[in-house]
Amino acid sequence: MTSTALMTDHYELTMVQAALRAGTASRRSVFELFARKLPEGRRYGVVAGTGRFLEALADFTFGEPELEHLRRHEVVDDPTLEWLADYRFSGDIHGYPEGEVYFGHSPLLVVEASFAEGVVLETLALSMLNHDSAVASAASRMTAVAGDRPCIEMGSRRTSEGSAVAAARAAHIAGFASTSNLEAGRRWGVPTAGTAAHSFTLLHDDERTAFAAQVDSLGVDTTLLVDTYDVTRGVQTAIEVAGTGLGGVRLDSGDLLGQAHAVRQQLDELGAGDTRIVVTSDLDEYAIASLAAGPVDAYGVGTRLVTGSGHPTAGMVYKLVSREDDGGVMVDVAKASARKKSVGGRKHAVRRIADGVATAELVGIGEQPAGDDDDRELLVPLVLAGEVVVPTGAAGLEAARARHATSRAELPAGALRLSAGEPAIPTLFIDELPASAQALGKEPQA
Repeated sequence: MTSTALMTDHYELTMVQAALRAGTASRRSVFELFARKLPEGRRYGVVAGTGRFLEALADFTFGEPELEHLRRHEVVDDPTLEWLADYRFSGDIHGYPEGEVYFGHSPLLVVEASFAEGVVLETLALSMLNHDSAVASAASRMTAVAGDRPCIEMGSRRTSEGSAVAAARAAHIAGFASTSNLEAGRRWGVPTAGTAAHSFTLLHDDERTAFAAQVDSLGVDTTLLVDTYDVTRGVQTAIEVAGTGLGGVRLDSGDLLGQAHAVRQQLDELGAGDTRIVVTSDLDEYAIASLAAGPVDAYGVGTRLVTGSGHPTAGMVYKLVSREDDGGVMVDVAKASARKKSVGGRKHAVRRIADGVATAELVGIGEQPAGDDDDRELLVPLVLAGEVVVPTGAAGLEAARARHATSRAELPAGALRLSAGEPAIPTLFIDELPASAQALGKEPQA
């Protein structure tokens, strides 16, 4: 086991120290993780990173190496070190299932524990969900416009090594078929794929020799990269070497749409009608959409995917929304900033569905919004009394992938447009309204 306890910010532990000294560290508290709004122009977001967070939570313990580091650098005092030595999260966590779509003010994680137990999880939860949700949200837009054509995640070289594994997982949740990252395959069961880069062709004296070596090693179902020199000549050579049963050719530069049409015609004329065309080269959702009319069979996406396609973070925050007072009564609390207003109180959420289509996100404060038989509860138990109660690992990943497909299919058609727009459905707070008036709701302040 490798401890995740120092994947946090200094100030979280100094808050624990001060709360322990003040006698308030054990107060029952409710923290919530949410985004005040979607990234500019986005119509929906995708929850990802929850499974990684739950696995990291099990390893969030302070062993002697972690305690010695804190002691040596005088981060906290001895009483706090003693408290940390015994730390095991023992509270409850509810949240949106991983893969679910979300909107502004959706309560994505609700952490109920003592103040000290809950506050130290802030950075761990935010770092994972902010990154993974940004990647999954971008991936969802890409797979939506790709339709039945598979997308391959291949951005490992465009981000840090840990983020690369997380990005491959997040992309798979949102519909990507496979990844080039082998660690994502080992750790999470994401299917992996890959053949050869331009360097393999350049290693050999000529393109024919390179293609022959690849086919000899990987078989005729491999995909040959045909644009190292001249695309037309490359396609001709590929079929001469592998025969008309060649699995695929890949285009990685130039006018991809024009080349795809030309290559498809050339392959058909050569009798290789079943040979697939794979395109790569700095693709994003807009480039994929522009290729929709072309004879493209699969897309490989790298840089734009792992950096959130313009929105590298989901902008989520982790806030205390309710806590116990001196009399043992839970009271709602919230930051009062005019620019960054939060809404106090423990949240409950449902998605209002009409004829199979989502129409609103209903958020209740302190109680579940009253709804009808078509409404879908969004918060599910993730951790109860410190124990994770949902599948993680590969099983959890596949459940998240299925959840995303279902929840995205519920969105109104306009949600999948790539043009900048408002959230696909409104978030409505249901506060002190009778059930008959809940459909009216009231929108939260930003």
